[in-house]
Amino acid sequence: MVVISELCIIFILHYVIVHLQITKLMNNTVVKVRAKVVEDDTGIFSHVPVLISESGNIIDPLLSYTLKLKRDGLSNSTIDIAIRATLLLLKYMAANESGFDNPKLLFELFTSRLYTGTFDDNGYDPSGLCWLPIGSRTAKQYIGALTKLTDWMIEEHGGVSINPLVEADSYSKRLNYAAWFRRNQHDFLGHIKDKHINQTVRYARNIRGKRPLGKQNNDAIEFPECHFENFFLNGIGGANDLRVSHRDKLILLLMHGGGLRESEALHLWVQDVYFDPDHSGSVKVRIYHPEDGDAPEGWKSRAGRKNRSAYLKEKHILTPRTMLSDSQHLGWKATVTDGVGDYLEVHWFSRDFGRVFAILWLDYLRLLTTVERQHPYAFVSFKEGRKGQPYTRNAFHYNYRLGLKRIGLTPSKANGLSPHSHRHSYGRRLRRAGIQEVVIKKCLHHASIASQEVYTTPTVIEVTACLNDATLRLEEPDDTNQKDLTPSWKSLLEHGFSDIDPDGLFSGKFPKLRR
Repeated sequence: MVVISELCIIFILHYVIVHLQITKLMNNTVVKVRAKVVEDDTGIFSHVPVLISESGNIIDPLLSYTLKLKRDGLSNSTIDIAIRATLLLLKYMAANESGFDNPKLLFELFTSRLYTGTFDDNGYDPSGLCWLPIGSRTAKQYIGALTKLTDWMIEEHGGVSINPLVEADSYSKRLNYAAWFRRNQHDFLGHIKDKHINQTVRYARNIRGKRPLGKQNNDAIEFPECHFENFFLNGIGGANDLRVSHRDKLILLLMHGGGLRESEALHLWVQDVYFDPDHSGSVKVRIYHPEDGDAPEGWKSRAGRKNRSAYLKEKHILTPRTMLSDSQHLGWKATVTDGVGDYLEVHWFSRDFGRVFAILWLDYLRLLTTVERQHPYAFVSFKEGRKGQPYTRNAFHYNYRLGLKRIGLTPSKANGLSPHSHRHSYGRRLRRAGIQEVVIKKCLHHASIASQEVYTTPTVIEVTACLNDATLRLEEPDDTNQKDLTPSWKSLLEHGFSDIDPDGLFSGKFPKLRR
């Protein structure tokens, strides 16, 4: 194990101290590790992925770019895509050093190898990369990520020419080389800066990436309603620990009956559940934005701050879970909120879900008082060694799969047996009830009506049933309205089709092959 501590990296205007542990560093390659980066004297660190060369040096340009993405609030998945794309490019450049004499061909071949892989027809790969082909969508993501990275490098560093490339083991210089080539050759990965130059347009199209297959909005598979009651009572509810059973049931109700995403449900604080004055026996549930949402009970910091980030820091010395990178990380996808306090209101459908939630919530609070907590989160772990800590997404997934197995079901996203499928069920339930689209948009907390199409598009089963009903109406029309309906296929075939069936094999009053 190699340990690098307090490694000072010089940037343009400041220094960054990096604390990290490298558990595996292979020779003659570049590896990805996670680092805690301190950018100023406050001691606040950013937990980001970095790339380390075989000499143990951090690739500076990529680290600067990654920190910028983190400051801009981009998701961990977006940052990981940029890291993976850069890692692939650097590995390809290291394995094809002879290609530096022709950078245009180098980058064209790199994008091609994303689609084809690096094995020949006999299964050999002299380069040692051993890549298998990746999908069109993933390849396009990598190409886009590299385009943005080199754009940023050109803006920040001016794309200083380092041609010809020296020190083949310097990955930082290879990235600079890529940016320099972008600056001098307009674009090598699909971004067209000057559309008036025909040569550039033709060249950019060649390496923009294949167009991914289009998809209709019918892949939002809902949880089978026929299994929900059994899953709720005996699946999730079959846990030996009553505290675990109540906790996971409450989360399930928020997703299936309130349409929340699983990460939104896990953001719930104890103070954010209220008795509903308008509906006896039910409760109001609000999920506040983990950073900008109003702190509970009108709290204000000593400096007058009222948001949840300040509350967590001053009251519990914690960071919002959206800003973490470990197992405690939770995402936040909603771009619109329901009130000035930046919260999502849970709209129960049907109202019975809210009543069941209210009953379970009171029991759960009683059980929660026996566990010591140093945070305001409602859902916690009851496992020894982690008791009282905020409940993680991975732990919920594990218990969810156990619940399915208890009732004889196999976890399958394709069959709707996954956590997010409950949000699909909620959206389709609203659509089947005839709820207006603008109301569904409000219930699902979407910024655009178009966003809910994936949840409300008819399923394959519904389309098949609709066509079957239409076929029956064609074949057996109502006698009272027969004059106004299209004749059945049987009636049409009796008249014959001499142009396409001159021998009367299938048509006419006495078809030869249909007697």
